[in-house]
Amino acid sequence: MPSDFTDPARLLLLVLVAGLAVAYVVQSLQRRRLSRAWTDDALLASAAPRRPGPLRHLAPLLLLAALVAMTTGFAGPVDEVEVERERALVVLALDTSASMLAEDVAPDRFTAAKQAVTAFADALPDGFDLALVSFAGTASVVVPATRDASEVTRALERLDLAGGTALGDALVTSVSAASVRPTGVPAAIVMLADGGSTVGTPVERGVDAALEAEIPVHTIAYGTPDGVVVADGRTFEVPVDEPALAEIAEQTDGRAYTAATGEELVEVYDSIRGRLATTTEEQDVSQRFAGLGLLLLAGAAVPVVLRSR
Repeated sequence: MPSDFTDPARLLLLVLVAGLAVAYVVQSLQRRRLSRAWTDDALLASAAPRRPGPLRHLAPLLLLAALVAMTTGFAGPVDEVEVERERALVVLALDTSASMLAEDVAPDRFTAAKQAVTAFADALPDGFDLALVSFAGTASVVVPATRDASEVTRALERLDLAGGTALGDALVTSVSAASVRPTGVPAAIVMLADGGSTVGTPVERGVDAALEAEIPVHTIAYGTPDGVVVADGRTFEVPVDEPALAEIAEQTDGRAYTAATGEELVEVYDSIRGRLATTTEEQDVSQRFAGLGLLLLAGAAVPVVLRSR
């Protein structure tokens, strides 16, 4: 069945089709009563040796089905189909806080993340633009929107880690990086982080910016609950904060992912790339119902022609 109709009011014509079906049933019952009233059951076989069988109903039933199909087509049915995007802008927001040095993901969170981002960038469709935003205590656009994925991969090697995690700043900066896209070109933000916001702009303000720009934010909570960082002889616990990132995705109509290993992170980026590369569009499917109606009409004509012989 179609997912929607451009003019659903036309489906009211099906009431007439239902009326025809009821009239046919009533007429058939009346004809049957009359035949029994005029002929005794014992004499019926000799009086009418070739009584019509159930196939006599085939043509009317096919005709009614054809009317249903053609009426449905007349209402302008549309269905959702998946098509490949020709253009889009993806902003990669990468956490560069010191907690990314945790080695719960081999060889460490940051190294594995850069490898996965590189693979993601290299596999994007040709018509996609890519931007890179890094964030720790603040956020900045490292690579503006470009179709040269190698610019992003080279920039990844120049990133330095710092203290703090400013998720709100990362969202505002990523929305700004996406504002350069032409009108009508969709955009999405893919944010990878291992913790909640600790400094900077409130996350709510960043979420509002994404909502106003109609840009979904897909988040990746990266790491494990057992992550630690050793610095100056001290051990700091840096567990991943999945709820904080999941809330951002939920509020911006994005999807929340988790990854506890480098392999899982690659799979997550593959899934996101597949999701971004396609979109769902409404497609007119009235021709399907028109064709079905014609087939049913042709089927209804067969028993009529055979009986006329």
